[in-house]
Amino acid sequence: MQQTNKLFRKKHISFILLVFLVLGFPSKTHVYAYIQDITSNSDYNKYKGIILDKKTNKPLISASISVNQTNISTVTNTEGKFLLKVPADMNTTTITISYLGYRDKTIALSEFEGKELKIKLNVSVTELSEVSITPIDPIQLLKKVMQKKGSNYLNEHTIMTAFYRETIKKRRTYVSLSEAVVDIYKNPYESKKTDVLKLFKARKSADYKKLDTLTLKLQGGPTTTLYIDVMKNSDILFTDNMPNLYSFSFDTSTKINDQDIYVLNFKQHPHIKEPLYFGKLYIDSKSFAVTKAVYSLNMENKEEVSKMFVRKKPKKAKVNLTKVSYAIDYRQKNGKWYYSYGKVNMNVKVNWKKKLFNSLYKLNVEMAVTDWKKNTDNLSIKQRNQLKPSVIISDEASGFSDPVFWGEFNVIEPEKSIESAIKKIKKQLQRLN
Repeated sequence: MQQTNKLFRKKHISFILLVFLVLGFPSKTHVYAYIQDITSNSDYNKYKGIILDKKTNKPLISASISVNQTNISTVTNTEGKFLLKVPADMNTTTITISYLGYRDKTIALSEFEGKELKIKLNVSVTELSEVSITPIDPIQLLKKVMQKKGSNYLNEHTIMTAFYRETIKKRRTYVSLSEAVVDIYKNPYESKKTDVLKLFKARKSADYKKLDTLTLKLQGGPTTTLYIDVMKNSDILFTDNMPNLYSFSFDTSTKINDQDIYVLNFKQHPHIKEPLYFGKLYIDSKSFAVTKAVYSLNMENKEEVSKMFVRKKPKKAKVNLTKVSYAIDYRQKNGKWYYSYGKVNMNVKVNWKKKLFNSLYKLNVEMAVTDWKKNTDNLSIKQRNQLKPSVIISDEASGFSDPVFWGEFNVIEPEKSIESAIKKIKKQLQRLN
């Protein structure tokens, strides 16, 4: 038990780290606006839409939109909106919208007609799920998941293109935004080799160092969202010692792509003192593939959690994490599942000595695979070009430049609040200059 927990902690600490730096007011720097016209490119067409629940009209967050017969895809933002860019010669094709617990919907690109299309999804009928799914022993179910890993998931070398975004909010105000396009050289799911990334392009909204005496930075960048692939990095959850660490229970079943899905709850045993996880696994009842995982870190041991994540901080500041949550979605093609979307949310509280008020930060990190192909030539990335886990994307980025390049890549549509916040920050920085 002790050895397993030490291994877990070592893996966990290397996962994602926060960097706190005290900064003064530097000399004048260039200011970049987030809102920027994209140079037109006749090689692709853009399609905008919003995905809603048909009954409630509520937006569906992180819904999947994929171009049929291709590997091109994107996801909706927190307002349920999406922007999909498709090669011009595919304008007669169709797209499929998928969301857990809802019926898939397929529509033709011709239906957009240059306008933002409202697409409403129906909830799947789940009454029969309770009859058609007979829960088996949770431990046996998890063993089947691991036994079927090689046949359920892409077991070939692939090269994936992914869009990455990280945002930091101080209370309700956005103070930082960085984005990147990365290439993921993904190894087969049964391989023990670590997936590697190459930074293709990165950009940030502005230089925010003037706006506060404390700058919060994330170390890890896209490697963070890649690491939470629990089927590739199985030792996050699926260890031989898992029954001794966690208790399990079945939740109400659901559907995805009209397939019955087990919903398995898990949480650490009360006697385990080290911070572990609690959450849900969504497991296909026929293939025993994990299609989605949503989990959080147990925050009861605040000091231990802080040691895991805080890399550097001012002496006068006490830093506590109040929430760390993760989500990973898998998508299926030709009977094989693969990493599709990963998300990390963190809440951080900073208390200063001899100060009445504290600083509250919310960090959001997400990465969506927008296209992929088989790496038939077994291409690799030279070590010097690999994106290191120690990378800080906001330091690598150099403003919102090169609009022609960004114009042709699928990205996650930004929220209106992000756009308006950066406009305000731009004006504030201009006044400081």
